[in-house]
Amino acid sequence: MSTYLLEIGTEELPADLAESVISQLELNVNNDLNSSQIKFSEIRVTTTPRRIALRIEGISPFSEDNILERKGPPVSQAFHDGEPTKAAIGFARRYEISPEKLEVRETPKGSFVFAKLIEKGKPVGSLLADYLPGWISKIQGRRFMRWGKGDFRFSRPIRWIVSLIDSEVLPFRISGCDPEIQIGNISRPHRLHGTTLEIKNAKTYLDQLQDVGVIVDRNSRLSNIKNSVINHEKNKKVKPDLSEPLLNELTDLVESPLLVTGSFDESFLDLPPEVLSTVMKVHQRYIPLYKVNVEFDPLSLDSRNILLPSFLCISNGLSSAKENIILGNEKVLKARFSDASFFIKSDLLISSSSRINQLKDVTFVDGLGSLYERVNRIEWLTKLVTTKLKFDQEDIEKSLKVAHFSKHDLVSNMVGEFPELQGTIGSKYLLHEGEARDVCLGVLEHYKPKGTSDFLPSNDLGNAVSLAERFELLFSIFAKGERPSSSSDPYALRRAANGILLILWNKDWQLNINEIQNDSLIFWQQIFPTLPFEITSLSSEIMEFFRQRIISLLEEKDIDFDIIQAIAGDTYSTSKLLDDPTDVYFRTSLLMEMRKNNTLNLLQAVVTRASKLAAKSSIPKDVIDPSAFVDKSLFEKDCENEMFNVLEKLKPLAVSGERAKYKLLADGLASSAETLANFFDGEGSVMVMTDDINLRNNRLNLLTILRNQSLKLADFSKLN
Repeated sequence: MSTYLLEIGTEELPADLAESVISQLELNVNNDLNSSQIKFSEIRVTTTPRRIALRIEGISPFSEDNILERKGPPVSQAFHDGEPTKAAIGFARRYEISPEKLEVRETPKGSFVFAKLIEKGKPVGSLLADYLPGWISKIQGRRFMRWGKGDFRFSRPIRWIVSLIDSEVLPFRISGCDPEIQIGNISRPHRLHGTTLEIKNAKTYLDQLQDVGVIVDRNSRLSNIKNSVINHEKNKKVKPDLSEPLLNELTDLVESPLLVTGSFDESFLDLPPEVLSTVMKVHQRYIPLYKVNVEFDPLSLDSRNILLPSFLCISNGLSSAKENIILGNEKVLKARFSDASFFIKSDLLISSSSRINQLKDVTFVDGLGSLYERVNRIEWLTKLVTTKLKFDQEDIEKSLKVAHFSKHDLVSNMVGEFPELQGTIGSKYLLHEGEARDVCLGVLEHYKPKGTSDFLPSNDLGNAVSLAERFELLFSIFAKGERPSSSSDPYALRRAANGILLILWNKDWQLNINEIQNDSLIFWQQIFPTLPFEITSLSSEIMEFFRQRIISLLEEKDIDFDIIQAIAGDTYSTSKLLDDPTDVYFRTSLLMEMRKNNTLNLLQAVVTRASKLAAKSSIPKDVIDPSAFVDKSLFEKDCENEMFNVLEKLKPLAVSGERAKYKLLADGLASSAETLANFFDGEGSVMVMTDDINLRNNRLNLLTILRNQSLKLADFSKLN
């Protein structure tokens, strides 16, 4: 068995392309090899910044023989007295076989003769040569380009291609490249190891590149970097800030990882830790070093008790150049820190209040005014939200202050240079000016959560303004007439709605989103008289958008889908769900707990049976008082009295809608399941659909009240 090697040599590839290329190539190669019946043992795709390498291990020299069958004439026409007729001879001649090799088969339409043909396997080399241009051209990604006068597109210009089956060059051609790419066995080593390298055999490819400073295998480079950082951590007793995204990026930026340690002047520790960390991680791809066993203060104005005046760098150089690499990186970092220091000093010459007026000159979204006007809307919503949540007056005023200062740093020099620090640097400026710590923390955290796995704001001020900011975004963009599509959500509206729900669930806040929405859209119609929206229809759209977000988030929290449908499905009106979204989350969690404790099944069986019969009743679903529709004088059996007593006992639990009583209602239904089941089964049971119309309706009314009370928890008929 042979090994095939394809190496696509390029100018430096974007780091974010690597993982996508690997999955794309593996899929396309696997599909084509299987469709051509080419046997192989393994497909390996890997990347470095300058090359994409495909190796097909254990590949056969020929594709598998293809067995074909062709149906001929009926046996009655093909043979006469056991001898082949002209029809059989002609059919056999067509497929170049002798008549004696024809096979007789029974079919639904009778006996026919068949010819079995063997299509010999093709040389794998010729098949690969046909596939290779397509495998390369099918690779897709961001910012693909043309070069020279050619029209071929790729992430970066292709400079060489190695194509080998073992030690033999397998030529093919890619049209549209300028200059035309030479296919051969000439690769290139690490930039500091010369200009060319002859690959002697596909099987020795990895070892040959290793000898000239290139670790081709991506996983090996990743492990190399990770282990180097871990060993440094153990030896120096520091905490390197190596996140998974940074680790992946570093892996795809170097061909020969070399860990070097640099340092910077301690005076830069007067800068906030987020500033130093952002410069190091985001802009320079360095690894900051934190002191161990230190509690991190998110509002810290300096880094002296948090960071060490040193960093780790993963270089693509060689150990012989280590000192020059360190000096170069330290020089670059010093310049970046000096810029950050200048920006902060210049920002502090202007008060945060003064910056708010500068927001008037920055457009939020076309048609929705300036950032200054947006802040006013956020303040208005903050007042509405905190009032609905019954904040005390002091916290309402503090929340309004958080909303007022929430966007002031967007016009600061620091955020202009380092957009990642919005909110963070603004909160520190406020603390420097003497603002209350909880207000500063609210400004910092009102951007949270930035995703479903992100941390939520830690204080009520930040939570309230986070809600207001997300409501403002949703109402404004929807009122403008723009909607997220299945593939695009440029304003992150789904993330905004998710954030609202996650905050409410986390805080266990009862907030009527319908009321917030109705009040807001009336106000929006006043301040945006030119926006073409109608309140009722827009309100319905936003409510349905929230319902879909509720369902999606519950699925992410591993709530069983049938339980989600039983509580957030179409049985319940969307308006009802948004009266108190936290109520929805509480009930789904309660039913999941009952399912895990095996207390849901018996209750579910009884209520579902009752619900099917209740569909024949005309009693509205909101009626939960049995005495209003059930005539006890018509009872014939004890089971009817017993069910009535259960419903009377459960009525105050069903009527309240308080979360504390949901568990009592669930427990009451569960503990009464046997009593309720006796209504249908056993010696003392009744026939619900009796011929006596009065008895029938009375019994149906009992079951309908049971169904209505259980609906306070869920629509049990939707449960599996």
